Amino acid sequence: MSSDPFFSDGGLRRGRLGTAHLVFFTVAASAPLTVLGGGVTTMYAVSGNIGAALGYVLLAAVLAVFATGYAAMSRYVANAGAFYAYIANGLGRAGGVAGSAVALAAYNAIQIGLYGLLGAILGDFMDAKTGISLDWWVWALLAWVFIGALGMLRIDLNATVLAVLLVLECVVVLIFDLVAFANPDGGTVTATGISPGHLFGAGFGAVLAFTIASFTGFESGAIYSEEVKDPRRTVARATYIAVAFTGLFYAFSAWALTVLTGPENAPAASAEAGPGIIFGALEQYTGVVVADIANVLFITSVLAALLSFHNGVARYLFALGRERVLPQFLGATSSRSGAPVAGSLVQSVLAVVVFLAFAMTGRDPVIDLFTWLSGAAAVGVVLLMTLTSASVVGFFRGRSGPESAWQRAIAPALGTVLLTAVLLVLLFNFDALLAPGTASYLKWLLPAIPVAAGVVGLIWGAILRTSRPETYRRIGQVTEEGLHEPGLHPAPEADRWAGAHHR
Repeated sequence: MSSDPFFSDGGLRRGRLGTAHLVFFTVAASAPLTVLGGGVTTMYAVSGNIGAALGYVLLAAVLAVFATGYAAMSRYVANAGAFYAYIANGLGRAGGVAGSAVALAAYNAIQIGLYGLLGAILGDFMDAKTGISLDWWVWALLAWVFIGALGMLRIDLNATVLAVLLVLECVVVLIFDLVAFANPDGGTVTATGISPGHLFGAGFGAVLAFTIASFTGFESGAIYSEEVKDPRRTVARATYIAVAFTGLFYAFSAWALTVLTGPENAPAASAEAGPGIIFGALEQYTGVVVADIANVLFITSVLAALLSFHNGVARYLFALGRERVLPQFLGATSSRSGAPVAGSLVQSVLAVVVFLAFAMTGRDPVIDLFTWLSGAAAVGVVLLMTLTSASVVGFFRGRSGPESAWQRAIAPALGTVLLTAVLLVLLFNFDALLAPGTASYLKWLLPAIPVAAGVVGLIWGAILRTSRPETYRRIGQVTEEGLHEPGLHPAPEADRWAGAHHR
């Protein structure tokens, strides 16, 4: 244990999170009110597909297949590096380093991009309601201070904050849904908005691209596997709940929008009003006060997503620092809260540098900063899930255990194929995520960011294998607690170096 009164090398605090906490982190990362107000309306406007709501159910089914193998492997791998550790134990340590680079690129991108979105909507709201008019980056800086401070505190306190914000924003979404079904266009509720025949028509690729972006963050439960009370079950249980909840909730709410506007009118209305469809309906049918509260919760929805991704990036950096894949100081935690304080500070510095660079060059906080980086993040997350699904097959090959053939081989293999197809659709329709008039080269440059990060990570892993073999052996290590759970069998190489960081 370090003698420093603030920094410690004692690791993350065990047993602070339960299933409910993990669900709050994963669902908050996808920000339900932000998805409805921004993602769903933009999806209708860009794709013109009136059956788009069913796309959430379709993608949730794909993610449920992925989650089967992911959940099975979570019983054996408890590491704050999450997918990094999964890939290292299933596809090799150099592959794990590549996966960690993809993860850091993707999660940093979405987290930094959210500062642009938050700064813009908070600035507009404050200007309209109080007359205080400041540049978007000033509001982003205030949020940055708040997120950075929470990132240093106990993880269960962070979960409590997220729980309150998430419940409130879900209540607002439900109120909108009830308003929509109580006031259908033409006086009749129609199922056209959830018709498979309409989904698999024009604009299907764009629909899939937007639904993928909406689910970003659902897979982050494994990041907290070292801090949960029951690592054998909690991650799996929380992941299934997050997939089911978000898939059905988003589909139902997207359908509600078509009921309110009329299915044929949804694309045009979304293009004209955007989030105004949601808040305008709330103001019309429930009053100004409810609409204002909904606008505030729209802002806190983005804030909750910021906090969730900030914690995730900090824990990736912690795991890589602890195992000395990155500089060792990143493995420092707070002696008071157990938070990965070094990783949190590094993430905060990177975020402020990037979003202030966008501000100084006059870039739009939403059209440029948020749209560009969230699109790149979506590609990175799908790539990461594809590699993780393949790693499950490699991990269980030749290993005995209670898992069925479906859990250990069939589902992860099928998940790999399905996610590869989703990744290809996303890449070929990436321009749907960009605003009209965006430079054409960005259609290829932005998706290349996480891919390039993975290549750099693979090269760094190969360098570690030859230049620092002891570090290389520690890559993706499983915690002692996970290895010694009754009935669990460590990975073939894991038993030689598990717990090396405790020596």
